[in-house]
Amino acid sequence: MITFLNRQRKYPVDKPSLLAFAENALGAIKRQSRPARLLGNEFSLVFVGDRAMRRYNRDFRGKDRPTDVLSFPTDSTEPEFAGYLGDLIISAETAAHDAQELGLTFEVELRMLIIHGLLHLCGYDHETDRGAMSRLENRLREQLLR
Repeated sequence: MITFLNRQRKYPVDKPSLLAFAENALGAIKRQSRPARLLGNEFSLVFVGDRAMRRYNRDFRGKDRPTDVLSFPTDSTEPEFAGYLGDLIISAETAAHDAQELGLTFEVELRMLIIHGLLHLCGYDHETDRGAMSRLENRLREQLLR
């Protein structure tokens, strides 16, 4: 189950389309890897504006600026969190800006961020894994963004 929250109003997000994509992306990740964190199917997908994202990025990463996506994998061992991967937060505002800069549609940029964030929720870390996350992310983009 995916909990979907849209906490911003500036950029319309297509809830049914993004929910279906996120489910499909998680399934593809499961089929192609077995990271230790891949214990469930539940996560939160939250869309915010740059102001909120800047606050999250400052409070949790010490970086006082907005970013496109943040992933907060659950670290709980409590039984009620069994199957819960964590929270995925996307700045719709930054995504819209980045999409324009890259010549992509807003929808494609959101989907790329969902893939990236889900990989982090599943235990991947592009800063420490010697390219494993990047290689899988590129394969997933090719498969899922056609």
